[in-house]
Amino acid sequence: MKKIALIDKAPNRTRYNDYFQFEFDHYHMSSVPITKLLKKDVDLVVNLDEYDLVILVGAEAAKEYAKVTSVTNYAGQLVADKFVPISNPAMLAFKPEGKPDFQRAVDKLHKYVDGTVKKMAEGDFKGINSTQEAKDFLQEVLNNAEGYVALDTETTGLYPRDGYVLGVSISYKSKHGRYILCDAMDEECVQLLQKICSTFTIVFHNMKFDYKMLAYHLGLTFDRSKVHDTMVMHYVLDETDSHGLKSLALKYTDYGDYDSELDDFKKEYCAKNGVLQDDFTYDLIPFNTISRYASIDTAVTYDLFMKFWPIVQNNDKLRFVYETILVPGTLFLMDMEEVGIPISQERMAAANLYLDEEIEKAKQVVYGFEEVKRFEQDTGKIFNPNSVMQLRIVLFDYLGLSPTGKKTATGAISTDAEVLEQLSEEHPLPAAILKVRQLGKIQNTYISKILPELDRDGRIRTNFNLIFTTSGRLSSSGKFNAQQIPRDNPIIKGCIKAPAGFKIVSQDLTTAEMYYAAVLSGDKNLQEVFSSGGDFHSTIAKMVFDLPCDVEDVKKKYGSMRQSAKAISFGILYGSGANKVSQTVSKATGEEYPVDRARDDIKSYFKKFSKLKNWLDTRKSFIEQNGYTYSYFGRKRRLPNVFSSDKGIAAHEVRSGINAEVQSLASDVNLLGAMRTAEEIKAKGIEANIFMLVHDSIVALVKESDVDAYCEVLKRNTQHDWGCGIPGFPIGVDQDTGDDYSFGDWEGYYEVAGDRISRVQAG
Repeated sequence: MKKIALIDKAPNRTRYNDYFQFEFDHYHMSSVPITKLLKKDVDLVVNLDEYDLVILVGAEAAKEYAKVTSVTNYAGQLVADKFVPISNPAMLAFKPEGKPDFQRAVDKLHKYVDGTVKKMAEGDFKGINSTQEAKDFLQEVLNNAEGYVALDTETTGLYPRDGYVLGVSISYKSKHGRYILCDAMDEECVQLLQKICSTFTIVFHNMKFDYKMLAYHLGLTFDRSKVHDTMVMHYVLDETDSHGLKSLALKYTDYGDYDSELDDFKKEYCAKNGVLQDDFTYDLIPFNTISRYASIDTAVTYDLFMKFWPIVQNNDKLRFVYETILVPGTLFLMDMEEVGIPISQERMAAANLYLDEEIEKAKQVVYGFEEVKRFEQDTGKIFNPNSVMQLRIVLFDYLGLSPTGKKTATGAISTDAEVLEQLSEEHPLPAAILKVRQLGKIQNTYISKILPELDRDGRIRTNFNLIFTTSGRLSSSGKFNAQQIPRDNPIIKGCIKAPAGFKIVSQDLTTAEMYYAAVLSGDKNLQEVFSSGGDFHSTIAKMVFDLPCDVEDVKKKYGSMRQSAKAISFGILYGSGANKVSQTVSKATGEEYPVDRARDDIKSYFKKFSKLKNWLDTRKSFIEQNGYTYSYFGRKRRLPNVFSSDKGIAAHEVRSGINAEVQSLASDVNLLGAMRTAEEIKAKGIEANIFMLVHDSIVALVKESDVDAYCEVLKRNTQHDWGCGIPGFPIGVDQDTGDDYSFGDWEGYYEVAGDRISRVQAG
């Protein structure tokens, strides 16, 4: 019988026997109960050599003994032949979404205990660095593969133009993989590899990356109807989980921590040579070290596909989402990323100088306050507006302002933008600090990062992600976060500029979420608001409050009521109550809007739109009972936290589910419209390229002579009837056309001479 130890952080009430049901010796890192464990608190002395298996409960124990920093990734996995990290079961009462993963880890743990699983899976994995051996293997794949081949690349960069391909990994059967060094591949090898790509269905993990690398550097082409992505596939199966290959390998396969040798080499190399880990590139790894890791990568991908694909195939809703939206959407985004975002370097440089000056002016305003001067005299330090510690002292000690009550994740007093806005009502200094921060954020987040990352053609290529949000909305990451371009200042938008002979065209869905709420709820009164064609919020206000005027006059005569209707419309999908509506309207109008009035207005709103209220109640009940919901197109949104014992967490989960139904529909319709547009304009020879999707907008670079044709195609495809529209009244769209993405706002803020900026000044 195996001798087993269990180590947790400190004494607690958790009954581990109820979960593990086998004998073990129980130890605590600290002998006394403690919330936050520090090095000095560890007083455990134990000879772990006496034990065959050591269960490490929680992050502290996993880090101390197994040297791993993520219990989530390593839960239930054997590390260094002895250690098995696992989450603390006590957290399950508050985070029920963790139950499936915890049970999976326990099941794996039992296999180690009873000897069913003894070590990492065996397999045939090796590298190839000879041309003849590469040819022989590629021919072997062509002769023996049965339908599916997994491909992966090892590269020196994260973008095709920033690096090159070191090698290609291939797996065509389980527990088997080869890593072919690119230096060993001649033209015949590339031709054989192309034949493989043309003959079989190709499986990637993170297709957008490897597809682009192979196409750009090796010139490979693929049949787009015969590609799969296990990263996207797993997102369909569980949008709440991590989709990284290593994480999935640990969770769903028996390959274990197969890249630990590579990680160890990386750490040792960086420490020895003074290289930052962020600057480390894979060309520094010896062939013998990288080859086993790389060949197992594709073996993992192949095995994950064989595990995931049958599940997706057997669920009609998930299969539709995967095959109709996510895989084609991934390919579309890949093409869109390659177009790149056109940047005016002249405007960028001028904007950078302008911000330097404006930030300095804003700082001088801050330094002019007596309280700041006293702080500097007392401390002997120059006040830094970006220092949270210094800011707390100045605001709450020297100014004597009262904290708003908002805390950071660590429990400290918050000084974020929302807090500074609130405090600005009491004193001008917080507003002055906020301006410094806002200007600095624009410069540091965008201009300072964009200029060095521009490609030779003056464009920046970044990432647009389909699978990084649980709601289904797109996100952006990498060199440029296109989803967070400042809205209230055109300085960045103005730098996204069309070259001569082209225009930038942007189309937005109008009141998309309310439109689809009207569709999903079947509320005829709400649908009537859209079919009437007037200003949405004015029409709502007139209907709810029976206002004695035309819709066109509501905004002028009954502005606060229109604002109330607007706040309720947007708030109900996010679970806003009377308090939140009261705050929103009061802030927007500058007039007091009592909570009691807000409560009465909400009642009047739902009285008018009773079917909307019934739909919201029905969805709430369904989510509370089932812990999930499906979107119109079949996306499954898992909501296990509705079963949390914390009512606040449970209520938030319900709101997330309802909101996801509406948001995902709007996002999917917009994406499908963009995809259909891209296909049609290519077929018709319209010179236009979509280069950005931002929230509910589609942004393209269009030849001047093709603008009208493009706009017609885009509008028609975006308004395509997917069975989720108001009959006779498709969702509304707004289209803007201009020389830059600010659509004239740049000139309103800054002085421009012709096509070049002569100087930049505040407007």
